[in-house]
Amino acid sequence: MALPSFHSSTFLCNFTPSIPLSHFKQFPNYSSLSVRCSTSESQQSESQESNQDAPKKKKRLSEQSSWEAKDSDGNDYLYRLGAEADNMNIAVGARAGVIDDLFAGNFLGKDSDIVFDYRQKVTRSFAYLQGDYYIAPAFLDKVVCHIVKNYISHLLNAKVPLILGIWGGKGQGKSFQTELIFQAMGIEPVIMSAGELESERAGEPGKLIRERYRTASQVVQNQGKMSCLMINDIDAGLGRFGNTQVTVNNQIVVGTLMNLCDNPTRVSVGQDWRQNDITHRIPIIVTGNDFSTMYAPLIRDGRMEKFYWQPTQEDIENIVCRMYEKDGITKDEVATIVNTFPNQALDFYGAMRSRTYDQSILKWVEDTGGAEDIGRRLIRQRKKGELPVFVPPEQTVEALLESGYSLVKEQKLIMDSKLSKEYMKNMDE
Repeated sequence: MALPSFHSSTFLCNFTPSIPLSHFKQFPNYSSLSVRCSTSESQQSESQESNQDAPKKKKRLSEQSSWEAKDSDGNDYLYRLGAEADNMNIAVGARAGVIDDLFAGNFLGKDSDIVFDYRQKVTRSFAYLQGDYYIAPAFLDKVVCHIVKNYISHLLNAKVPLILGIWGGKGQGKSFQTELIFQAMGIEPVIMSAGELESERAGEPGKLIRERYRTASQVVQNQGKMSCLMINDIDAGLGRFGNTQVTVNNQIVVGTLMNLCDNPTRVSVGQDWRQNDITHRIPIIVTGNDFSTMYAPLIRDGRMEKFYWQPTQEDIENIVCRMYEKDGITKDEVATIVNTFPNQALDFYGAMRSRTYDQSILKWVEDTGGAEDIGRRLIRQRKKGELPVFVPPEQTVEALLESGYSLVKEQKLIMDSKLSKEYMKNMDE
């Protein structure tokens, strides 16, 4: 009987063949024959190995459990939400009212982080501005118009610059006048300074600006108040003076501000983009002394609206009059003081009033026990209320003029001496 031809066939049998292989040599196709024989024990071991290699199916807590939910791409849904979220604060989960009081406890207080509220408060409320101050009409009109234009930009068929750059001479009240306007309008702004525009870590200042911008947006959304981002003395942090070095942080800050101007409602702080992550448009106000030292594309007209602030004689007299109003100085006397010291910045008249306190302070130090004992008594007795009562000096025009002449003398000495040239006279050669 002739055996059929076998081509690369595999047999699985449970017996050991008794026919020697040489018997198959008479068949021409024996080389294609592959016979694999195994016992039941080998079958069991192989099945166990295959079961071990196969991944075990993870048992789910529940078919409706959100902890194990997957998105459309098969990724963990809760993990994706956490990666997309901009709220990286982990302390909120242990705050009273957020979770059950049983887990919050009482022995360390209701909140897990007792300084959480204070550390997160980056907005300014201007509670310290007590009294009646004068706001220059031209300054008021420019700031109010810029803020309102940005809040109604979606209603205007015009390009609205996001940044208002207020620049001018030193000590002319640019920052202070702006803060007075914020207080009058009920705005709760986020205020930065030029010192925050540099860091030992690359990219940190740019990220800080984006975080502060989003914080101002959250004030609008969560508190229902108007807000804005203000950066004081921006040219001191971004300006180029002589051979100053340009750092990576300078470039990133400039690029961040330019990007905010071009995309004011899409701001990322490192989280994944979400389609519905829309930020409120927040106006930005920056102050400085010389914007010509800054990167030109940042201060172009489409991104920044410039406002040169130089107070008029009337503005100076009105501001100084409000400054001296509690001292009983009349408006005519204020005009005399301003005319006596022309071409001086507004801060000069504040420093002039401050210098009149010097003699009264020295007398108070003597009444306290002298310079040798002032440190101990000032720190310890301040808590007990045992310090002598400080009597402020009586302001007169003569005392103010005397202080003004001493300030002018110091200014003249600095300009005439120029000791830096004397110390580095070889540098000019």
